[in-house]
Amino acid sequence: MTPHREAPSGKAPLAITMGDACGIGPEIIAMAFRGEAAAGAFVLGDVDVMRRAVRQTGGLQAVAVIERPADALALPPGCIGVLPVVQLPDSLPQGQIDARAGAAAHDCIRRACELALAGQVAALVTAPIHKEALSAAGIAFPGHTEMLQAYANGPEGPPVRMMLANDELKTVLVTIHMSLRQAIERVDFDNVLQTLRIVHRSARLWGQPAPRIAVAGLNPHAGEGGLFGDEELRVIGPAIEAACAEGIAASGPYAPDTVFMRARNTLDHPGEFDVVVAMYHDQGLIPVKYLGVERGVNVTLGLPFIRTSPDHGTAFDLAGSGRADPSSLVSAIEMARRLAAAA
Repeated sequence: MTPHREAPSGKAPLAITMGDACGIGPEIIAMAFRGEAAAGAFVLGDVDVMRRAVRQTGGLQAVAVIERPADALALPPGCIGVLPVVQLPDSLPQGQIDARAGAAAHDCIRRACELALAGQVAALVTAPIHKEALSAAGIAFPGHTEMLQAYANGPEGPPVRMMLANDELKTVLVTIHMSLRQAIERVDFDNVLQTLRIVHRSARLWGQPAPRIAVAGLNPHAGEGGLFGDEELRVIGPAIEAACAEGIAASGPYAPDTVFMRARNTLDHPGEFDVVVAMYHDQGLIPVKYLGVERGVNVTLGLPFIRTSPDHGTAFDLAGSGRADPSSLVSAIEMARRLAAAA
């Protein structure tokens, strides 16, 4: 008889959304279930899609339909429990943008938020979605972060922020999925200060109740005293001062081309900072991804539950080949467990 397995937090299983069915999400999930990483987890998605993913990756795992999250805890090791949320046609193409896959990915995320808010799951791990597929399905959200904020916190609820992290570097973004021109306009006093507050509150989850927060400038050389732009003087600097007055250990603004190196923490190079606040998407994500996409994890800060995801996309060029690397998803699952245990 298979022993009952404890959930990641000891009280509820871990939920994994299927992601875009035309991408590699189902395949990397299937591969993650071969090891211990996904023990006590289940998938929200399509049963037939997950069975196809098992075949494509050369696995032998059983895929079982479950009726409620807690049922996942009674499944034998390696068995993939699927809570059916959607049913996609067998003819759905892989490696292509498809509105049906975008709509299904959205529905799985929305259902996962409902379960998380009801306390039925310990944490949420999301497989990659495709922004164009969401748009083709008429879904207005540009990505996971905005969708999660709307469904978990409400349109007028607390703000959230995106953090990308590995074992050497953590970066949190002031602005996320928007054009660079729009992002620059959104770098204002309130958004910078709000980000610093969220980072300070959230850091206890990874064992740093008083994190050393470095703030990157927006402009080259952090503006060089106003020679290359004055946002550092008008906006970012005053926000840092306001945060410090609240007891937040923030400093900067620092030159963006060096602050990430200073914060990188390795055995032979202890980081000067615990986390870097970046002003826009690529400024913060490129340094972490350069250290290894397979190691990076996306964490949404400010939600009433834990949410992580791999730091890569749907990889349509690999979909259906069985050659996708599940390492980032495994890292996301492991981080979700740790954060849920500390919550």
